[in-house]
Amino acid sequence: MKNNKDVVAGLGEIGKPILKLLSKSQIVVGYDINSKLMDQKKFAKHKNLDTHILHVCIPFSNKFQIHVKSLYKKFSPECIVIHSTISPHTTKRIQSNLKIPIIYSATRGVHTRMLRDLRRYTKFFAIDKDAPKVKWASTQYSQLMKKCGVKTKKMSDTLTLELAKIITDTSYYGWLINYAQISNMIAIKHGIDYDEMWEFSDEIHKFLGNRPKMFPGFIGGHCVIPNLSLIDEKSLWQIDKINNSFTKESKNIKSINKKYSKSN
Repeated sequence: MKNNKDVVAGLGEIGKPILKLLSKSQIVVGYDINSKLMDQKKFAKHKNLDTHILHVCIPFSNKFQIHVKSLYKKFSPECIVIHSTISPHTTKRIQSNLKIPIIYSATRGVHTRMLRDLRRYTKFFAIDKDAPKVKWASTQYSQLMKKCGVKTKKMSDTLTLELAKIITDTSYYGWLINYAQISNMIAIKHGIDYDEMWEFSDEIHKFLGNRPKMFPGFIGGHCVIPNLSLIDEKSLWQIDKINNSFTKESKNIKSINKKYSKSN
């Protein structure tokens, strides 16, 4: 067996748990521009090993492609897997500039329990058909995740998965919270109890699964709202507008967040 290593670049809320997950099955080192986040001794120990897969977990920005190319030059991997949430068409653009296979594998989970969520969710991935060594790269990644106890599922192309992450995950979650915000504002307007009102839908959701009750708090963090800027869809910005409207009209925002945060 070839003696090599994997590299996880970006040791934040996604990169750190991915590093921990992968480290149980092979040699993996972490890299970050903040050297304090790195295990410097381990990084130095395996410095001369060839890089098999470079796992990109850095935040998206307008320089994302430049940063990925820089990481490619630094580590010379055989394959790159992008775990970050990215703008549509990003994987395709990066692939067009590099001669190695680029896989996109969107990450799902809550940051405070990310390692647990990585293990229980299927890890979707995609690679474009015109990429080099498609079959080899797909097999290598699937086998790697299997060793870590993670199921994988391949999507037809990277654009589908890039959109899926934004549209069916973070933005959809935002819409659900928006409706909770709206319904809570209506409840307050009429002087009724929000939770009692929503009891009416409990059994409907139990039997049909299509009436989820969400907490009516402020949408903060760095996923739902920031991810809106990754896609050029004006309609989705209604999520941000409703969120801001809720903040202005609700005087007890802190108590609402405190009441419902433990259940979400």
